[in-house]
This record gives sequence, C-alpha cells and structure tokens, in this order.
Amino acid sequence: MNTWDVILAGGGLANGLLAWRLRMRRPELRILLLESGNAIGGNHTWSFHDGDLDAAQQAWIAPLVGARWPGYDVIFPDYSRTLDSGYASIASGDFARVIEPALGPALRLGARIEDVTPTTVRLAGGEVLAARAVIDGRGIRASDCLALGYQTFLGQEVRLQAPHGLARPVIMDAGVAQQGGYRFVYLLPFAPDRLLIEDTHYVDTAAWEPARLRANIAAYAQARGWRIAEVLREEHGSLPIVLAGDVERYWDSLAGQPCTGLRAGLFHPTTGYSLPHAVRLADHIAGLPSLDAPALFAAIRHEARREWRGQRFFRLLNRMLFLAGEPENRWRVMQRFYRLPPGLVARFYAGRPTLADMARVLTGKPPVPVGAAMDAAMRVHPHQIPSRTIRDIRTSA
Repeated sequence: MNTWDVILAGGGLANGLLAWRLRMRRPELRILLLESGNAIGGNHTWSFHDGDLDAAQQAWIAPLVGARWPGYDVIFPDYSRTLDSGYASIASGDFARVIEPALGPALRLGARIEDVTPTTVRLAGGEVLAARAVIDGRGIRASDCLALGYQTFLGQEVRLQAPHGLARPVIMDAGVAQQGGYRFVYLLPFAPDRLLIEDTHYVDTAAWEPARLRANIAAYAQARGWRIAEVLREEHGSLPIVLAGDVERYWDSLAGQPCTGLRAGLFHPTTGYSLPHAVRLADHIAGLPSLDAPALFAAIRHEARREWRGQRFFRLLNRMLFLAGEPENRWRVMQRFYRLPPGLVARFYAGRPTLADMARVLTGKPPVPVGAAMDAAMRVHPHQIPSRTIRDIRTSA
C-alpha cells in the first residue's frame, strides 16, 4: 500500500490552499489532494478585505487574485456609504488554473471519498489510501454542538448589453424587499459590462429557493436599468452563522480527526468569510515541525479554540441579529453598524475588534428592542436557542 505524509480529503478552498502552501514550503513531503469533482475549488467566488491579511499572506496568494478594487459601497434604506478599504476576489476558475499545475501528481481528481480516519481514506470501490495524517476539508460537519443561522445565496455572473456604471463593489445593497430575513444584493464589477449579482439572505434555515432567488436577480437588474445579455455562470451556497456552541464537545466528537475550513469552525462567524482563516491556517500548518495526525489535530484544535474565544463578541451580535428583532427589521442592525468609523469596520471584518470597538458597537440606542437584546445576549448555549435556528448543513465532499 502506498503511504503519503499528508492526504487532504476534499479539494475546496482550505485544503486547496494548504496543499499549495505545503508544496511551496515543504516540497520534500509526499502529499495527495483528493477531489471528487473534475476541478478543485468547485464553483465559487471568495473575497477578502485588505486588512484581513498581512503583507506576506497577500503576497503568496496574489497569483490567485483576479480582481481588486480600492474601496466598496454599502446601501441601506436610510443610509449609504463608500468605504476606502481595499477589496479583492478570487474566482474558483483561477484557483484551479494556478494550483492544479503546481500540485501535479499530488492531485487526484474524480476521487469519491467514502470514509476518512486520521490516517486512512477509503474511496468508492474499496481502495484504501494511508498517510501519517489525513486532513478532512469536506465542509461543515453536522453537529448538535452548534446553534446556527444561515447566510444563503445565489449569484449569477452576467454580461450586460451596456456598461453597468459601477466603479467598485457593492457588498451590501439592503435597499430591497427583505422577504422574511436580512436580505441584500452583493455586486462585484469585473468588467464594464460584466458583474456578479448575488442575492443573499440571513435566514433561520439552510433551505433556499433557487427559482425565487433567480427571479430576485432578474428584478434587481431590471430596476437598475441593466439588460442581461448572457448568464455566464451561477453559484449558490448556505454558509453557517454561529449563534452559540459547545466548542469543547464539538472537538471531542471529532475523535482526533484533523480538519480544516468550515469543518474546523475556521470562518468569520458573522460574515461567513473563510479565506483569511484558510490562509492563516495554511501558513501555520506548513510551519509545524511534525505533521503526524495527533500533532496536527492538537495544533488545529488549539487554533480553533483560540479563534472561538476571540469570536464571543461576534456570536453575541449574531444572536441580536437573529433573535432580538423581527426578521424583516434585521437590516437595521447592519445599517447602524455601518455608521461606525471605518477603522472599526475594517477590524470587524478582520475578526480583530478592540475592546473599544466592542464598546462602541454596543453603546447608544440599540436597533432592536432592549429587552429582546438582553435576552438574546444571555443565550450562550445551543439548547437555549429556539429550535427553528438549529439546523445542520449537509456534509459536502
């Protein structure tokens, strides 16, 4: 039986970046990235703010970045703003175009995974692969240890019949009908006549209605005076928004299985952005002296626990967003947030707010009823969250 140093199960964002980083920094290792599809990365667009990554991290992922802008806009019913903060996006097509050749024989596509242990992978058909460590990056793991809301979305990259006129992204246009949750439209202008239009909803379940979201996109384009000549591609997803959880019990339940990305809980708990966490984890793992399964599990668990402790404030905000007001009025929480200083907003997205930032967010007249806000703040355990917000995202290979 062939044995590798590291096998990465699942070729999504986190495992793809990790495999690439290991190839750069530890070329002597025998690694293998397994992906069930015909390309790594799936069909996604990943974005990040300049402040999310340091200069060294920005440098090594630069070949993946397909678009950059010097700022972005937000739009709410009573308030609009331009923030002069750099923003960038990576398309999954570019992700695969750069990383797949770099991995060469260390990548195996069309590999359907049936079972994973800390040191083995069993493929469909019965083939068993062994390694010093197997890292599971196949998406979030269903668990009653986490109480979740969801960010569901459908995006269409379109070519228009005439220029759209956007100078920069609109990362939230919440001046739209809310449809039972916090809804906004996300816009990325890739060329004068080409952009991504994404209909996004912060809702209580992972269920989504593609026909309704497509109709929303068509209606939004029409309202902006845009005539769609061609839909170039479509992407969709349901990202977890963490309200509360028992992180120790969650990691105990993994039984020593190293994991990355959403499965490791390494994502921004309010925005769902996972690229900065994936970049940081790839750097961290590539620098570890030992890459056997117990050492990897301990290192990743330590990182996830550290992030969890630092994200307590975000889980509080999430509970206020989902539990303290009527779904149709959730936009008021975000509108109030975007009135705050730009440095605070940048640190929020980077997941590194200061104590002064936290105090600033929580002071003043709240955009939700005070009693409901206080009640939401106290619900720190999953069993205290109404059952309608406790749902699981199916594991994706």
